[in-house]
Amino acid sequence: MKRFLMGVAALFFSTVLFAQDTEIATPQWRPVYHFTPVKNWTNDPNGLLYLNGVYELYNQQNPYENKWGHMSWGHATSTDLVHWKHYDLAMPEGINGEDTTWRFSGSAVWDKNNTSGLCNNGGCIVAIYTADQPHIKKESQYIAYSNDGGMTFTNYSNNPVIDLHKKDFRDPNVQWDDQINKWLMVVALPHENEVQFYSSPDLKNWDLLSEFGHAGLQGGIWECPFFIKLPVEGVVGKSKWVLVNSFQDTTGNDMEEYYVGDFDGKTFTNDNPADKALLVDHGNALYASIPWNNLPAGQHTYIGWMVPEEQETYPWRGQMSIPRDLSLRETKDGIRLFQNPAKVIKDNLPQLSAKMVHGENLEVKGTLDDILKDKHITGNSYWLEAELQVPENTMAGFKIAQQKDKKGNVIAETVVGFDASKNEVYVDRSRSGNEKINYKKLTQSMNVNSTGGKIKFEILFDKSSLEVFVNDGEKVLTTYIYPGKEANLLSAFSFGGLTLIKSLKVWDMSK
Repeated sequence: MKRFLMGVAALFFSTVLFAQDTEIATPQWRPVYHFTPVKNWTNDPNGLLYLNGVYELYNQQNPYENKWGHMSWGHATSTDLVHWKHYDLAMPEGINGEDTTWRFSGSAVWDKNNTSGLCNNGGCIVAIYTADQPHIKKESQYIAYSNDGGMTFTNYSNNPVIDLHKKDFRDPNVQWDDQINKWLMVVALPHENEVQFYSSPDLKNWDLLSEFGHAGLQGGIWECPFFIKLPVEGVVGKSKWVLVNSFQDTTGNDMEEYYVGDFDGKTFTNDNPADKALLVDHGNALYASIPWNNLPAGQHTYIGWMVPEEQETYPWRGQMSIPRDLSLRETKDGIRLFQNPAKVIKDNLPQLSAKMVHGENLEVKGTLDDILKDKHITGNSYWLEAELQVPENTMAGFKIAQQKDKKGNVIAETVVGFDASKNEVYVDRSRSGNEKINYKKLTQSMNVNSTGGKIKFEILFDKSSLEVFVNDGEKVLTTYIYPGKEANLLSAFSFGGLTLIKSLKVWDMSK
């Protein structure tokens, strides 16, 4: 639950911002294959649970306005992680006639064995969340249970289940752990830059196991942690634990970091030096990510909130990232986290897309204009995969959401490029064509491992969201752009030498 700045300065900003033009609809920026609420504000994903072939997604939602506030749990479900069915609020503010307690972020589990004693027959959903009580300036951990398949929840009568009597103590993430044969929770102490680990046999009584912190990014706040055990690809029988937390610095910049290590049932040990910061994403938008619980064996899928920038959208504001599969791989720098768009979606692309354009061995020197010309893909919602061979001292890539005037001059574009001399992938939004991009982050970049000038791009552009996956998930960069209605061209470029686009596939996702 992002509250630092969002709850004070940003809430004031939103009030001023939405006093202007609140009734101007912006369908040109509504994503097609990413989750958005039907209307009003959304932030963190909550209570992710997979049950009987259905992905449950709860989310922080303001049921009244298109700005942060009145935090409640919205609810949607999907069978393919692209098309979502929306329901009434699952946990509204002030549930069961209580005071104005806000339902902050948390998780949900399937209590199949009724360890909680709260289930009727055959198990039930138990949500574990932060109750924020602004009238007494306190956050504590509550549980609520659902015996109707997650449509409605009833608060446990003896809440809170963990109370440190602190103003900031939030975002519990819970899973069943076979090693300790108990429920395992990780929860954030934001201003201390720490997380705490707890265990419980019944989701009601929790014991503190240990604390971890004072590592990685410091000086802001830690929020929305999750803890997941992943196999190391290619190494039989080897697994590692990954701890992820969101971080917001004192100027409001949002990011996520991760730690790889071991967990002995009580304490997490970081494999890397404490001052080593490993970023989950290298853009300015991904925050509050958590994985689905109860997934089929071998599947490790998570989703994150894409933090909206200063551009108004209406009648909704905020969206989720593409769901992503997590994996660990050995690299020259040690074991690192890799992520790719969820296989559940990628395997279904032919059915999800209106059409696909495929090209091979395209030579580019200078600019290759409008590569989708006459292909009838103009909706600014597509999924692009490309493999390039880029010479030394050359910058090459793609210019998306490009617009030209009547004389053929480019007046807007966003550049997704690779600088072979630096082994650097970058997104340049300096000419993206709208007035309200966060100018502190016009150009964003990430270094990639050298592959002799070979670079693989997977670019997911969906009306306003932009996610760039590189080299089979080695690095990811997530951000926003807000193109004009006529800015819908796609070009390739190569400055410095002759680049070969060995393979290019573009799926039209606008249907």
